[in-house]
Amino acid sequence: MSSDDIIHPLWEPGNLRRALQAAGVALWSWNVDSNRFTMDEQAFAMWDVPQSESVTFEDLSAHIHPADVDRVRAAFTATRAVLGAYEIDFRIIVGDRVRWISARGLGDDSGLHEGHMFGVFLDVTGRKQAEEGNELLAGEMSHRVKNLLAIALALTRISSRSTSTAAEMAQELTGRLGALGRAHDVVRPLPSNQGTAALLGDVISILLSPYDDLGAFAGRIRVAVPRMGVGEIAATSIALVFHELATNSLKYGALSAETGTLDISGTTEDGRVSMLWTERGGPPIPQGERSSGYGSKLVERSISAQLGGSITYDWSDEGLVAQLEMSSEKLAL
Repeated sequence: MSSDDIIHPLWEPGNLRRALQAAGVALWSWNVDSNRFTMDEQAFAMWDVPQSESVTFEDLSAHIHPADVDRVRAAFTATRAVLGAYEIDFRIIVGDRVRWISARGLGDDSGLHEGHMFGVFLDVTGRKQAEEGNELLAGEMSHRVKNLLAIALALTRISSRSTSTAAEMAQELTGRLGALGRAHDVVRPLPSNQGTAALLGDVISILLSPYDDLGAFAGRIRVAVPRMGVGEIAATSIALVFHELATNSLKYGALSAETGTLDISGTTEDGRVSMLWTERGGPPIPQGERSSGYGSKLVERSISAQLGGSITYDWSDEGLVAQLEMSSEKLAL
């Protein structure tokens, strides 16, 4: 007996069937003349159709996603003109779920045997969902990069107007861009079913952390705001607003004094968020430094345009108290 006459255990029909089932491979044959399909048990289960000796393309079409039916029909017809292997990916509807199926075979009639073309079905739903997730993430990141570049250009223009030397402009612009970077470190694009990207208190605390170790004692900045989510767009605006307020405080207010303190508190009611920026222990702020520069205009524009709110200032002898009003809905964007 030659080696060709010995059947390896793997090729025995029962073992081969088990291997195909373990791999999730379903078998089909297509009679190109009658347009009927013969399928194995796994294929019937994959399509969720009753088992029979054969099914028509119309029987299967009832389960193909309406947006894919014409494309699949044309693709199968065209396979006879395809040289070599082909692969057709399409969606089917099983109950209330959508599955991605890949049909594979050989074209150009080279795979024909007695009028039948043979191939396999594979459930590729997991791969397709991963691809869609990657495309969504890539699109989101592209959108974020474009937004940040636009913001960087706007900040450059503002910094050039509010400074008189290149060194001052570099310092001011670096600070603003650094604040954006810190805010975006805690904000990540997440699938819509996983909630908001970061907590408001976390974003503010990280933005102000560089200023907390500049005084005579630790913990001079305290943050107590409502526990609520912040989205990407809002985080950018929050970063600009709180950086400008902190920069002004470092120049003229409580953060310019070693023992000065800063409290940020907040409440939420009826879809609105109110926050108080309270400085204590700093020097009196001169009239000319009270909310009059380009940075202050940036704060007002960011709060009104991006956060659906407003800001008011109370310049008392004890220190600045700024009241910020914002939309809860806008904060989640």
